[in-house]
Amino acid sequence: MIFGKSTSKPQNRIDCLIGTGTDIQGNVTFSGGLRIDGHVRGSIVAVDGKPSTVVLSEKARVEGEIRVSHVVVNGTVVGPIIGAEYLELQPKAVVTGDVSYRTIEIHLGAVLQGNLLHEDETRSEKVVPFSKPAAAE
Repeated sequence: MIFGKSTSKPQNRIDCLIGTGTDIQGNVTFSGGLRIDGHVRGSIVAVDGKPSTVVLSEKARVEGEIRVSHVVVNGTVVGPIIGAEYLELQPKAVVTGDVSYRTIEIHLGAVLQGNLLHEDETRSEKVVPFSKPAAAE
């Protein structure tokens, strides 16, 4: 199931790989494509204004915030995810934390323990105040 509308294309190439058995303690800042098969304790943040994609394999584990335009998760995340454009939770994804997205795809089997927060820059323009119906007299 896909909700929302994506406005930019994900990166079609992987520029960096954090391999199985690799354990990073600290924040990761990148642009382009990043694949994680290892363990990261820290935030994963894309450079502002640059297209970015992060892919977490089923062996990956991230303990920290993920803030990227396109996110594909098939591993474990403990922390919030901000997918500025697109977020995909694949069948083996386990996410503990709030998730912000513009477009989301959730596969059967994915587990999310947190809130789903839809981000839409045009949303505030479309909000119509709710008025209470007149009370019956």
